[in-house]
Amino acid sequence: MNILFSILIFVHILGAAAIFGGWLANFKTPTVTNWQWIGALVQLITGLAMVGLAEANGGDVNHIKIGVKAVIAIIVVVAAFIGRKKVKAGEEVSKGLAHAVGGMTFINIAVAVLWS
Repeated sequence: MNILFSILIFVHILGAAAIFGGWLANFKTPTVTNWQWIGALVQLITGLAMVGLAEANGGDVNHIKIGVKAVIAIIVVVAAFIGRKKVKAGEEVSKGLAHAVGGMTFINIAVAVLWS
């Protein structure tokens, strides 16, 4: 189980890197990239899987922290979905929407690291 949990953490971090890196790479001309959309899904799925695995192994899970992170992750997924839909339709992605994807991911990373 430790190996599975470590793999989930690794993939979870890659998801965060895809979202945050895409945001920084397009900061001057904000948009939502396909990798940000994929990263948002990866973050949500692996995060839920890690919590489930921790619960199954009797680990001590801070449910308030997980709830806050889950709400933020859902906001990121929805914003990334809307942004990708606009890009596919050839419409311009608003700066607020594009920065919401990256900014909320930044906040979620901070919550993960700083909330003990």
